[in-house]
Amino acid sequence: MRQEPTICYSEQISHAVNDIVEKFPKRVDVGIILGTGLGQLIQHITIEKEIPYEEIPYFPVSTVESHKGKLIFGKLEGKSVVAMQGRFHYYEGYSMKEVTFPVRVMYKLGIQHLFVSNAAGGLNPDYQIGGLMVINDHIDLFPENPLRGSNLDDFGVRFPDMSEPYALGLVEKAMQIAKNNSLEIHQGVYAAVQGPNLETKAEYKYLRTIGADAIGMSTIPEVIVARHMDLPVFAISAITDLCSPGNIKKVKIEEVLAAAAKAEPGMGIIIKELIKTL
Repeated sequence: MRQEPTICYSEQISHAVNDIVEKFPKRVDVGIILGTGLGQLIQHITIEKEIPYEEIPYFPVSTVESHKGKLIFGKLEGKSVVAMQGRFHYYEGYSMKEVTFPVRVMYKLGIQHLFVSNAAGGLNPDYQIGGLMVINDHIDLFPENPLRGSNLDDFGVRFPDMSEPYALGLVEKAMQIAKNNSLEIHQGVYAAVQGPNLETKAEYKYLRTIGADAIGMSTIPEVIVARHMDLPVFAISAITDLCSPGNIKKVKIEEVLAAAAKAEPGMGIIIKELIKTL
């Protein structure tokens, strides 16, 4: 992250926003966060501007090899979008406020909806590698909450409601889009842990017992912050490995990326078609 004089978090957001607006002075409608191995949606965006993260004041920098680290501005299905080509994870050593900093910035740039993708392990025995899961709820197992500390009153209330973290209307539309395009898809509950190690068999059993259908290491912090700002959220997982009894095996990052690549075309169809309806 670029070193700047120490200022408060809200001022850091303002500095980042002002810097971006100088480079790209157009309002954006939709924010998109692209997860591990899921960056090919960029090919469908009519790109107007690319800004590397390291050029934005106070913006974190991706340390995961498969995350390129750029903000992409352009048009997708007639809507102005800003896409994060690479996200940040708690396991990289960032605080939750740093992990979610880009969501605050995108909000200040004008987004009205947030779309989030991730790669996840399938806990539900009905899931297959390369399949998709639309997230309709989540279980937060991170040791830190991005809203911890003084409330940012300009962004939202102290105790934001989380009874419907994901826009169920968009979930329903996504399921219909998938059906119309003969895509393998489910909807379910996403649980997130801090990582970076994968889980033990006993932990997979525990996660399934408490109601999770898929497990990952991201997404929930961004969703919490988006809902703090009353932004509607749509999130979708690519199932990249199986974590159900009898299907657990050692996983390599190359296999995760290959599975994400298999799921990505269907994910792209759903996101594009959903954005078209906004």
